[in-house]
Amino acid sequence: MSHATSKSQGWGGLTSPFGTSHGKLFMWFFLISDALTFSGLLVALGFFRHKYADVWPVSTDVFTHFPFTHAHLPLLYVGWMTFDLILSSVTMVLAVEAGQRKDKKGVVLWLGLTIIGGAIFLLSQVWEWAIFIQGSEAGAIRTMLVDGKWTEQVIHGANLLYSEYSVTPHYANFFFCVTGFHGFHVLSGVVINIITFIMAYQGVFEKRGHYEFVEKVGLYWHFVDLVWVFVFTFFYLL
Repeated sequence: MSHATSKSQGWGGLTSPFGTSHGKLFMWFFLISDALTFSGLLVALGFFRHKYADVWPVSTDVFTHFPFTHAHLPLLYVGWMTFDLILSSVTMVLAVEAGQRKDKKGVVLWLGLTIIGGAIFLLSQVWEWAIFIQGSEAGAIRTMLVDGKWTEQVIHGANLLYSEYSVTPHYANFFFCVTGFHGFHVLSGVVINIITFIMAYQGVFEKRGHYEFVEKVGLYWHFVDLVWVFVFTFFYLL
């Protein structure tokens, strides 16, 4: 078998055995491993929720705030965040589709809107964290160990040790861990989208003759959106 033949049939630095590029294949490997990490977090969440079912708070009683209003609107803002992220996934689909048509202006436009959607989600999550940490004016009485003595004190909001939402800190800990880990992924995605936007605007992909990089970034962004759907379902709704 000649060198050229073996190279065309094997991997050879060009096409993988699965008929796709190295970049796409390894992106899938990364996403699968990342999905296992998120799955582990959600499984742990379910375990602790079952173990502390009698004191586990209901999210509709915790996330009731909405910016610029004092109305009691359970999960409305979290629902808006979810809609915003799903909408950014739609704009990413359009960016990938424009790349397949080698439409530079379309890629720049839809990537720009995807970046805006991701940035809005991040700012919304920062606001949600701030409200969660701040808590209500009334707070809740919790028994705390102070100077070697157990005393009752009013706790406002939540941290890693105490929470006004539950006598156990696990609810707050999972909130910080799960949403924070996902938020880091969104932040990474926005940064990568900005880099891709700049590359598209400068005509890098036109010179390459293809927009495969946009497709790989799109895979990551869709994964981030899909994970949030599971987080929204298992943490907020159930």
